[in-house]
Amino acid sequence: MRKTSVFLIWFVSMLSITAQTEKKILILHTNDLHSRLMGYTPESAYSPLTIKDDKTVGGFARIASIIKNEKERNTGTTLVLDAGDFMMGTLFPSLEKRSGFQLRLMKEMGYDVVGIGNHEYEFGPDWLASVISISAKNGEIPAVLIGNAKFDKKDEGDDALEKLFFDNLISRKLILTKNGIKIGFFSILGKDAVHVAPKAAPVTFEKQSPFARKMVKELKAEKCDIIICISHSGVSKDKNGDWGGEDVELARAVKGIDLIIGGHTHTRLDQPVIVNGTPIVQAGEFGQFVGCLSLSYSSGKLKVENYKLIPVDDNIAGDEHINRLIEAQKEKIDFEILNPLGLNYIKPIVETDFRLEGNDVGDYVNSNIGPFIADAIRYYVNKHNSKGTDISMVAAGMIFDKILPGIQTAPDIFRVMPLGSGKDEVPGYALSRLYVTGRELKSILEILQVASKSKPEDYCYYSGMRVDYDPEKGLFRKIKKIEIVHNDGRMVNVDFMKKNKSIYSITADSYMLEFISIIKKMSFGLIKVIPKDAAGNKVKDMGTTVIDMDESRDGLQEGKEWLALIEFLTSMKDTNGNGIPDIDEKYAVPVKCFFPVENR
Repeated sequence: MRKTSVFLIWFVSMLSITAQTEKKILILHTNDLHSRLMGYTPESAYSPLTIKDDKTVGGFARIASIIKNEKERNTGTTLVLDAGDFMMGTLFPSLEKRSGFQLRLMKEMGYDVVGIGNHEYEFGPDWLASVISISAKNGEIPAVLIGNAKFDKKDEGDDALEKLFFDNLISRKLILTKNGIKIGFFSILGKDAVHVAPKAAPVTFEKQSPFARKMVKELKAEKCDIIICISHSGVSKDKNGDWGGEDVELARAVKGIDLIIGGHTHTRLDQPVIVNGTPIVQAGEFGQFVGCLSLSYSSGKLKVENYKLIPVDDNIAGDEHINRLIEAQKEKIDFEILNPLGLNYIKPIVETDFRLEGNDVGDYVNSNIGPFIADAIRYYVNKHNSKGTDISMVAAGMIFDKILPGIQTAPDIFRVMPLGSGKDEVPGYALSRLYVTGRELKSILEILQVASKSKPEDYCYYSGMRVDYDPEKGLFRKIKKIEIVHNDGRMVNVDFMKKNKSIYSITADSYMLEFISIIKKMSFGLIKVIPKDAAGNKVKDMGTTVIDMDESRDGLQEGKEWLALIEFLTSMKDTNGNGIPDIDEKYAVPVKCFFPVENR
């Protein structure tokens, strides 16, 4: 009996020691939220405070409830992290520079740390600095990690952001001590994310793996028990169906990272991808899921206990406080952005019973939303500017969202083309127009056909022309015939001959048209396109190509793609007699302007 008692006491004491040394950590994570505060389309159906009555998913009020519920259930440490691109994509960022709303909202929701993605640089480093600064001035914000960003010592364009770094409002790394565990964080912006962040200049970025090694070394020197990388880089499957991508490469190349919280590729990972013992997680896009990773830490080792993606849908009753804050911000958007344009947040614009979308796996050729947008731009410019345009175009990579069945309001339409800004207070890149010869037009189309093969997001949609091409022909020999299609249906053949000096106008957003000036570089010096004005003179400043959408008013009145969409949509017929226009059925399938010669 005595030996048994001694053994029992020893056994119970060992269980007690084990229970004390093994510590639980719960990590909740999101990525690529893109300011989807009001859920995932259409907003008119979103009802976050009631359950089982709408089909929308996401929404910050619902995410806040999930965070609160999981924190209450967890007896250990809970951390809430976001892997970047938390802003840009809706009307809400249009007021961020003045209100600094979203970062404060995310702190109220329970976020501890956020990483900077490529879209946080959408308006440049000065804009980002202003947003972070005003956010922190007006309340608490999560810790903001700026990762492998490098500031330019000579260029003043990033001085405001650099000052925030020296003032410790942003940082490269962070250490939090939770329940006796020292947790180190750092973030990185991946190669592809850097490539699609041209507006970040003059900020540049260190190479990812060397930077990560440096951060791991520094955090280990500071005795961190766990090291977490918040990576806006991503994962994707290779041809064999195996997981690859920049986060996989990072885990292979850099020892000492215990966990990678990923983003950028909008990938839904139902289970962690484990590479060299490092779990990689990512939660899809737009707040449709919250990643929930249960970990245990014992004897210096981190172990994955469980992982799940929590659906953010109308089975979740949203947080009332967070919803009130969002509703108040919507009123500001109405007053400051939409009302001056004759719009409001909740008024129906159009309805549809079919989807307008691209192909999420890269089959952009069969998109119906691309041709629809190109038609809208051409309609808008020809209606409001005396010179009009022969051709309008839009790149697949500039199209940010689908239009799903239901009633669409202004914020739903804005999300389709939300990127950029002009020189006015209205969000969105300005529409611009330039002129090229027939020969140059052919060259542009030839180059874009090639470019889109290696980079599908460069695939372009057009309105106002009809093209015959032979996909089997070699470089610069694919385009066989181009015809300009006039509003009355007339078709005029474009002469490719070098001696023909007739010029044709092309309209696109100002960001996209910049590519024409680098055609020579894209063609390795074989082709040179000289952008021209209406008189045929060389354009020296691309800023002069911005179209004036109201020539009766003083100054330059910029046009935006999302406003073109709204005006085009409101011109459509109300086919069911309910007072709301319906999207033309012809857009239910792709409307093509490129035709292989063997099919003509």
